[in-house]
Amino acid sequence: MLRRFVYVVFVLALIGGADWFLPTARAGAPALQEGQGAERTVWYFYRVKWGYQNEFVDLYQKNHYPVLKAQLGDRVVDFKAYVPSYHGDGRSDWTFATVMTFRDGDALLAPANDAEIARGLFPDLDVFLAEEQRRFEIVDAHWDVPLTEVDLETRIPAGP
Repeated sequence: MLRRFVYVVFVLALIGGADWFLPTARAGAPALQEGQGAERTVWYFYRVKWGYQNEFVDLYQKNHYPVLKAQLGDRVVDFKAYVPSYHGDGRSDWTFATVMTFRDGDALLAPANDAEIARGLFPDLDVFLAEEQRRFEIVDAHWDVPLTEVDLETRIPAGP
């Protein structure tokens, strides 16, 4: 039983929560101000393999969205999903994107309790894990973009 629990936590961290354990600051980007009370927004981009877009969105909606939705009102204050309006519109490096707004920097950096939520939502955890694995098998690329808001009303210009 413990072995299965460790496996479930590992897989869920791998497919949905690993980003919370990685540093969010990138070279050249402003550092995340941990603990600050302001809301934090993260863009999540997916490029799905050609011909699998509907299957990906179906699996996301069935399995991952309920886990995220369960966090609304706690650490997450808003969640939206997007697809490009037109085929080939703009950059074609993504086919599905989500935007999550976290309560604050602490909520963004806190470990997600995805495994606990999934156990409560999905009685057949083996099916859930298999479908989540399939969702990532049909993803060609995935990246996260944590954002730091720039207040142009109060920002002091860097140059002359």
